[in-house]
Amino acid sequence: MPARTWEPPGPFDLHRTLGVLQRGPGDPAFAVRDGELWRACRTPEGPGTLRIAARPAAGQVEAEAWGPGADWLLERLPELLGESDDPAQLTARHRIVHEARRRHPGVRLARTGLVLESLIPSILEQKVTSDEAYRAWRLLLQRHGEPAPGPWARMRVMPEPRGWALIPSWEWHRAGVDAKRSSAILRAVRAARRMEEASRMDLADATRRLMALPGIGPWTAAETLQRTLGAPDAITVGDLHLPKIIGYALTGRRGTTDEEMLELLAPYEGQRHRAARLILLSGRVPPRRAPRFPVGDIARL
Repeated sequence: MPARTWEPPGPFDLHRTLGVLQRGPGDPAFAVRDGELWRACRTPEGPGTLRIAARPAAGQVEAEAWGPGADWLLERLPELLGESDDPAQLTARHRIVHEARRRHPGVRLARTGLVLESLIPSILEQKVTSDEAYRAWRLLLQRHGEPAPGPWARMRVMPEPRGWALIPSWEWHRAGVDAKRSSAILRAVRAARRMEEASRMDLADATRRLMALPGIGPWTAAETLQRTLGAPDAITVGDLHLPKIIGYALTGRRGTTDEEMLELLAPYEGQRHRAARLILLSGRVPPRRAPRFPVGDIARL
């Protein structure tokens, strides 16, 4: 069981930095126990499980890993925790951004270096509620993933590309995944090698690589590369809620469009995703006027 420690270069918030990797409550590949974060994933060396614990008194983060992917995970621990990320690159142009950064100085952008791990759940989240997507991810990993290495028996590692390709159509249906999304995932896993190459590209080239695949648009590419590359400018467009939240937080107006959101975030060019993260952390959202969308379940059809 290899282990290592890492010393953050400044203030560091483990849970807010890595929390974006969790796909809803009950995610079989991500867990929090006794303040420690556990992450199970498929690395280029095979499945691995990573346990990460912050030790503020010592100014360190401790990590242990299990499985064939253990050394790969520990070698890249600093990148995962945002060592190469530079929050100081953002200059606050709005009071709300300034205040959010002051209150959350330890938030960094995680860089996983893995594409499919973020791409597949992002595809599952296309055009459905978060609850539907989280349920699909949870059921697919429970039924078709493999037990994660290490001491926590309930955790699961997502299938390898061939494993995804072998999931029968009725299992996608049972998980509530329509043919459009399952087809996009199957195309992605068949091109797994070329997809994973995007982890070594800059944001523009990586975006083009992902979007060359039918079924992957700007929304999915941005959601993936925010996590894979820790890309500070990978702003999400095409989201149902984000433009409205950004617009309301910065102007007090409702109904902001994608184009208007991009105009508001123009002063943060190069750091637009980081600015959006800080605005979301501020908690300033428009009051709800309508009930939530009902959760659909195509498995009942």
